[in-house]
Amino acid sequence: MRNSECGINNSAVFRTSLGWVGVVASGQGISRIVLPKKDKAAVLRELRGSELGDRSSEEYNSSNPLILKKVVKLLQRYFSGESVSFDLPLDLRYYTPFQQAVWKAAAAIPSGETQSYAWIAKRIRNPKASRAVGQALGANPVPIIIPCHRVISSAGSMGGFSGGIGMKKLLLELEEKKHGRR
Repeated sequence: MRNSECGINNSAVFRTSLGWVGVVASGQGISRIVLPKKDKAAVLRELRGSELGDRSSEEYNSSNPLILKKVVKLLQRYFSGESVSFDLPLDLRYYTPFQQAVWKAAAAIPSGETQSYAWIAKRIRNPKASRAVGQALGANPVPIIIPCHRVISSAGSMGGFSGGIGMKKLLLELEEKKHGRR
């Protein structure tokens, strides 16, 4: 599954029921997901503009087509409304220990449920770090697999989301339907 259009060897851009999605894998695991967009070109632009940064492209040359095939199938099932378990290796090595702790806590939130930024801050034993938790979630490179959309404000408002509030609401509604809560 190579996508030479994007210029990143270990990538896939594919259609789901919610739009075009992009995924990048390194030799160590999934390193980037671009949330659904209306057109393929927008996904390609986002992948090109954000993925490699200052990292050498050689780090992405050891192809891992099996993990790409697996994540594509899982994401297609997820976006079509099925319950799925994302038991996939992730490549988060370029991120801080704080970000990784926040993402690990967010990954523990079950599908169909939400928790607050303060809940995550307490879970990582840094109860005054709610704002920093929000910033770490905003930098999450693999949304859906690390379900940052399940984190809301303590008051119950949506808070922020890298894919936009509309996408956050859509993902939460999709999960509520899966679990018969709607």
